Amino acid sequence: MKALSCLAAIALTLVCGRALAAEDDAPNNKPVKVVADARLSVGGQGTLPLYLSSDWSMPLPAISRAIIVLHGRLRNADEYYISAHTAQVAAGDDGKSALMIVPQYLAEVDIEAHKLPADTLRWSLVGWEGGDAALAPNPVSSFEALDAILAKLSDRRIFPNLKQVVVAGHSGGGQVVQRYAIAGKGEAALSRQHIDIRYVVANPSSYAYFSKERPVPAIAASCAGYDNWKYGMDGRPPYLADVAPAALEQRYVDRDVIYLLGTLDTKPAADKSCMGEAQGPSRYARGHAYADAMAKRNQGTPNHRVWDVAGVGHDGDKMLTSKCGLAALFDSPGCGAER
Repeated sequence: MKALSCLAAIALTLVCGRALAAEDDAPNNKPVKVVADARLSVGGQGTLPLYLSSDWSMPLPAISRAIIVLHGRLRNADEYYISAHTAQVAAGDDGKSALMIVPQYLAEVDIEAHKLPADTLRWSLVGWEGGDAALAPNPVSSFEALDAILAKLSDRRIFPNLKQVVVAGHSGGGQVVQRYAIAGKGEAALSRQHIDIRYVVANPSSYAYFSKERPVPAIAASCAGYDNWKYGMDGRPPYLADVAPAALEQRYVDRDVIYLLGTLDTKPAADKSCMGEAQGPSRYARGHAYADAMAKRNQGTPNHRVWDVAGVGHDGDKMLTSKCGLAALFDSPGCGAER
């Protein structure tokens, strides 16, 4: 593994943060520019590309924290790896003992363009966001890929001193994190090794609701399927279809979740489907509406926190490197934006 040596090559293709600031929620049918250079077998049923800041084929006793950062619909893991590294450097001493991981969910167009091996996992353009099965080489849920990463991190032969794992995502990646915090099964492997896990959901366009109520009920009333997964609990994919919504909600409520919401992310949200519009007008409004709705449910959300990131709009780099972003990822001090 070349660790961070690939950063120089990646940096030649972008100005760091620019692409993340322009994250597009429209499906991306163009091949990605760069494919991640590391590989992970997912249950022997396919291979997932990913970036790693350290070679995890050998023991890493200096690592006490692992941070998984998820890309959005552009599948631009290279740019998110740059952003993850920027945040790690900004965290100073808090970031030195961290392993940064950026998985890449590819589509068929990427496999063809880069002539990748047949065992490389690939999903539909948007299906991976909600846990759908891969199109090839086997029907592996995109959530199973995250399970495989968490299983790797639970290996005490490689990570004897790992104490915490953070799963974070901005925009489209934030959508994935919020759904995986509901559905994910990989936490069990970490819990057996007494490793804590946190989910950081930053500026997504939508959320998965547990009730049929929505912030804009008039739109919901005229929207067929507004409560279908990934917006609600109906029509859940096989990965989580066998778990009752009440059990999924209990799992979600029990987990450590931080919602990071940019106070300037107030333009109309990119998800303009009626399912999305029923959740509110902007990402900032949708985030607070969802957190408020969950807090008012029977169980409440004592393990969930909502942090406003003042003066930041829809910009992944600025969200992750803000004081609240660094607090969410690395437990760095200085956030103070909880509401």
